[in-house]
Amino acid sequence: MSLLLSRLCFSKSARLPFLILSNGFSSSVLQTPPCTIITAELCGPDMGKLVIFNANETDYTHLDKKVPLELMEQMGTVASSNGWVATLKDDGILRLQDDLNPVASDTNPKRIPLPPLVTLPHCQTKIITNMSMSSSSPEDDDCVVAVKFLGPQISFCRPAQSNSKWTNIKIENPCFYSSRVMFSKKCEMFLMPGSGGHLIGSWDLRKHKPKTKIKKLRFRDLPDLTKTKQEILHSCTKSEHLVESRTTDETFLLKQYKKTTSKVVKGITQMKTEALMVFKLDEEGNAVYTNNIGGLCIFLSKAEPFCTHARLFPGLRFNVVQVLDVDETGFVGLYDSSIHTWNSTSSVPYHIPPQNID
Repeated sequence: MSLLLSRLCFSKSARLPFLILSNGFSSSVLQTPPCTIITAELCGPDMGKLVIFNANETDYTHLDKKVPLELMEQMGTVASSNGWVATLKDDGILRLQDDLNPVASDTNPKRIPLPPLVTLPHCQTKIITNMSMSSSSPEDDDCVVAVKFLGPQISFCRPAQSNSKWTNIKIENPCFYSSRVMFSKKCEMFLMPGSGGHLIGSWDLRKHKPKTKIKKLRFRDLPDLTKTKQEILHSCTKSEHLVESRTTDETFLLKQYKKTTSKVVKGITQMKTEALMVFKLDEEGNAVYTNNIGGLCIFLSKAEPFCTHARLFPGLRFNVVQVLDVDETGFVGLYDSSIHTWNSTSSVPYHIPPQNID
């Protein structure tokens, strides 16, 4: 992540900027801007002070907030959603923590153990693809946490309920084995794109026994690509991501194409985004290609993707996708399909969405 700091940032020491913003659609709210976890500066034997990068600023911010340094290590966390991170230690218990949330208390951090994981036959629960939450906090009475494991298993639980336990589902279609789950506020369901993006799986947790439902997508208005460009994209590693704009009530499917570079870090070849396509989904199952998402900015990282409107945070880029991974950072300009990313190592590759201030 040091390369990110040198390219984008000038150091400053400041308290976390809290912004009073009009959301442009309903009422004023007190929120922090979307941010990126940069590092934690040593301030004790096992604690560090959090350093973040606010997406609408040009420098990085040192906070007084202290966090456990173990969370900043490689594999110190396994997933993130709504500013919460998940840890999975040798005891096999998945825990949700708010330590890396810039507005959460460091004197009274929240650590919420989830029920013991149950592994379905011919499945595994050691490697987690990602997690998603139906509300901003797992302490909310109606919050559902979804955990997608590499392979066929997806599991759901309600942490705030007494005697909470997992609802485990085995997905038969292998195109979902490496997919990432997200929660749609629009339809009150968890959604997940299949490999290639032609199928969308959904789970309605309002039902007592949710079942996997599959919807087919039809791609429309695909861009004209040269033969050379098609060959390059076919040689890339592809991933699909769903993200919802709650301000404009739109849902987007992102197709990210990554290619290996000549850079090797600790024996691992680094990858870089070669192309990124955005499709707007409609109620009829059409996925319409677009290079214009208006004033929106999409944040794509190892955390659950999210979307916000640039008018809420002056200085925020719009019509772009902010990209963050373990080996890459930067943004993609949708207006001209330009790639502005570079290799940069991060052990906590999470974008944190805007946080409400009580």
